[in-house]
Amino acid sequence: MRLSILIFDGLTTLDAIGGYEILARLPGMETEFVAAQRGIVAADTRRLGLAAFRDFSEVTATDILYVPGGPGAFALEKDEIFLDTIRRLDKTSTWTVGICNGVGLLAAAGLLKGRKATTNWFYQDRLRAYGTEFVAERYHRDGKYITGAGVSASIDTGLFLTSLIAGEQVAKTLQLGIEYYPAPPFPEQRPQDVAVEIQERIRRFESEGGKKQLAMEPAFKGMFELSRSAHG
Repeated sequence: MRLSILIFDGLTTLDAIGGYEILARLPGMETEFVAAQRGIVAADTRRLGLAAFRDFSEVTATDILYVPGGPGAFALEKDEIFLDTIRRLDKTSTWTVGICNGVGLLAAAGLLKGRKATTNWFYQDRLRAYGTEFVAERYHRDGKYITGAGVSASIDTGLFLTSLIAGEQVAKTLQLGIEYYPAPPFPEQRPQDVAVEIQERIRRFESEGGKKQLAMEPAFKGMFELSRSAHG
């Protein structure tokens, strides 16, 4: 079974790595990180990178198509090369996964129209604009489409998909293996439980801060060949 994780400049790393830490450990899983071109893909913090060792042209089919999110995903909603890659690989996949606003990339590609999906809490109106019904859940299944909420929900989503592929016992074994029994130090259980001023701080960051981050050069520029996005 092949897991293809599409990565891009400005992704939020845990969106990808949360699910990777679960799904890549399934027996027989072949995992690949895929980008518009081979090289190091800089995360949104500009202090971390992931290695794309295959480019779009090298991947013709996959069993699990996995699309994370991050500030860099917003521009890709209008990038036809990236969206065509999603559509092409989705035609071959048994499962297609979106995490955080990576769900928006699936929606922008036309895959979630008329379906239900979850995403991060501040993206829900934009998701609806693509004709997708937002559901306020950590993870959600609609047919072969598995969607996860913001960032840390990638772990929950990976465990859920593992239970569908390999059964509950395997999923529970992996949950123990990564010791995932979250007990947050703060009492809020849902995004809507958080104080309004904190919500607004995050909204401001998502509308302004992400762009400022992406304008920064990666700290490791010049040390490695950096992968570029499909649009340039």
